Amino acid sequence: MATIPSVEVISRAAVMLLSASAERLGLADEDPDLSPHRDLDEARRLITALAGLVTASAEYLGAHAGPLRDGLQSVQRAFREASAVPDAPGMGPGEKYTGPVS
Repeated sequence: MATIPSVEVISRAAVMLLSASAERLGLADEDPDLSPHRDLDEARRLITALAGLVTASAEYLGAHAGPLRDGLQSVQRAFREASAVPDAPGMGPGEKYTGPVS
């Protein structure tokens, strides 16, 4: 680990959180609504952690920042769409770090 640049460690962690979020939203399955892996409570936690990591480390991510922010916004939107009762603007997962996502 000592030889791996910090931007790579941060990026790998972000990709893991992004992938886990998508999995918990059921996005890996043909029909997310029927996914046995769908768990919105777990997805909320993962998305919030991802938002905190991406926001806190954006200045260090360089070219990686944009794609990670895009991925984050995608799972935030997917969460909103999957919720039976969507959160108020600014109250969704990770939005305290990113601001409201529409």
